[in-house]
Amino acid sequence: METKWREKARLMDGEAIRRALERIAHEVVERNAGVEDVVLVGVRRRGVPLAERLAGRIRAIEGRGVPVGVLDITLYRDDLTMLDHQPQVHQTDIPFLVTGKKVVLVDDVIFTGRTVRAALDAVMDLGRPASVQLAVMLDRGHRELPVRPDYVGKSVPTSRREVVEVRLTETDGEDGVVILEKI
Repeated sequence: METKWREKARLMDGEAIRRALERIAHEVVERNAGVEDVVLVGVRRRGVPLAERLAGRIRAIEGRGVPVGVLDITLYRDDLTMLDHQPQVHQTDIPFLVTGKKVVLVDDVIFTGRTVRAALDAVMDLGRPASVQLAVMLDRGHRELPVRPDYVGKSVPTSRREVVEVRLTETDGEDGVVILEKI
């Protein structure tokens, strides 16, 4: 039987997402004293368009771009066997060296921290960054691992029974962040 969900609350609209990305872009530039050696790595799926948008905002602020890569963490997940008998693996596309770079991982939601752990393992397999920072659109709490984002669009306490969905035009046809609850 398929679980049915309904929208319980709308946390962010498109304008709120745009403002959050603008703020995060400024914070990335400030924390790193510019963008020298800064690279953005979007965690597939929704972290990728967020990383691309963030790169656009940084380009507007600094007058120069930062490289953007795509990271697939499927084979690094600790729940791989629980996901599917044959999980779908996508391509990682990081067209730059991560060694010596300030890597900013970009994802949509941080929850338990397990996705971040998998992303860190995947990045470390590619080289030895000078540092790794984490940017997320939404922090919903409930950490199982000692992971904390450096840049957060919005922090919202949630119930473990709820689902938080970041919707982006590039993947979902609209921008917004919603909380869903079982019907």
